[in-house]
Amino acid sequence: MKYLKGKIVLITGGASGIGKIMVRLMLERHAKVIIWDFNQENIDETLSEFSNNENLFGFNVDVSNVQQIQETGKKVKQDIGGVDVLINNAGIVIGKYFKEHSVTDITNTMNINANAPMLVTLEFLADMLNRNSGHICNIASSGGLISNPKMSVYAASKWALIGWSDSLRLEMKQLKKDISVTTIMPYYVNTGMFDGVKSKLPILEPEVVALTIVKAIESNKKMITIPGYIYRFTRLGQAIMSLNLFDWFAGNVLGIYKTMEHFTGRK
Repeated sequence: MKYLKGKIVLITGGASGIGKIMVRLMLERHAKVIIWDFNQENIDETLSEFSNNENLFGFNVDVSNVQQIQETGKKVKQDIGGVDVLINNAGIVIGKYFKEHSVTDITNTMNINANAPMLVTLEFLADMLNRNSGHICNIASSGGLISNPKMSVYAASKWALIGWSDSLRLEMKQLKKDISVTTIMPYYVNTGMFDGVKSKLPILEPEVVALTIVKAIESNKKMITIPGYIYRFTRLGQAIMSLNLFDWFAGNVLGIYKTMEHFTGRK
């Protein structure tokens, strides 16, 4: 979506991290921005920070709750209007061995990271189809491209998200609808979500990631990793290397399989 001025943009997880930065970037482009976030304190802080902007709206929504998605979605459409750009950004990570996960850990991760983007999109897709216009941007992860110890459930949720997101893109193309779908797969981002991670590859700065995402929406990119070489490395490496050789290279040379050893996460 090349021109964002006057467009209605909804960002889940928009009151912190890269979501909050994208709020600012969208306001700078004179879009109407709707924040969905489960943390009311962060919502209030963000609204206060941009208190002079009448184009910003905040809603307390737990995106793992289908009823809240549907009720708040209806309110958004009635009070503000049809969403032009949907950014499914909300996510969680629980970094530990799979044997240590509880049923709640697993269901919460899958509900927020994989199910919620589908359910939130379903709430607004019909209007986009009727208008034959819209853009859906799904924030996945490079963890959806490569397996990693202590990230099994997170990786599962992001693999699911990538598969659904790009399938949706192909469906819109097949249906000849002018609705773009962008799948974003960033490496670790320095927002606090991955505190404690140690990486040989550079950990990304949130400002850079947020700007890359907004520019990807403006230029209708289909699928990008941040940084770009992640996609080429994983796809090419998995194609030409044996599994044992790829494990050795990713684990020992790049150190990816050890990145979560000291993970603490956001306090």
